[in-house]
Amino acid sequence: QPAMSLLLPALVMATVTLLSLLPPGHCPPAPTQPHAIRLEGDLTLGGLFPVHARGPAGVPCGPVKKEKGIHRLEAMLYALDRVNGDPRVLPNLTLGARILDTCSRDTYALEQALSFVRSLLPPEGGEGRCPDGSVPHRPPPERLVGVIGASASSVSIMVANVLRLFA
Repeated sequence: QPAMSLLLPALVMATVTLLSLLPPGHCPPAPTQPHAIRLEGDLTLGGLFPVHARGPAGVPCGPVKKEKGIHRLEAMLYALDRVNGDPRVLPNLTLGARILDTCSRDTYALEQALSFVRSLLPPEGGEGRCPDGSVPHRPPPERLVGVIGASASSVSIMVANVLRLFA
């Protein structure tokens, strides 16, 4: 417990620091997030799974993990497909997903979790302009209602501590 009480202030500082570095919008082409799957829906469930093993030094991800990574990812997609395919379960609502790879690293999982936070925040600042004169693309805030994962409880606790600051 004492270690967790020291961890939370550190997580808050890291989150605030990283969020202050984010631009208010971005210009086309919209960047793609590596190691991610996105399904549109009225409500979004997040997923954090170790699809890849740890990579060597300097590389976040290594080889694909079939049993502990891909199978968990497929299980979530299958469950979403079943729920969305039955109009009696959630009438007039569709569940979407944003599933991110933790690459079996707690630090990378925390980085990925910060992208959930960014998606919850409305864009700040004025309209601004891109170098070509167009208006920056600012997707609407996601309706993230929960996060499934991570596979290790220590990582889940860290991610939960970050996400609860923005709930």
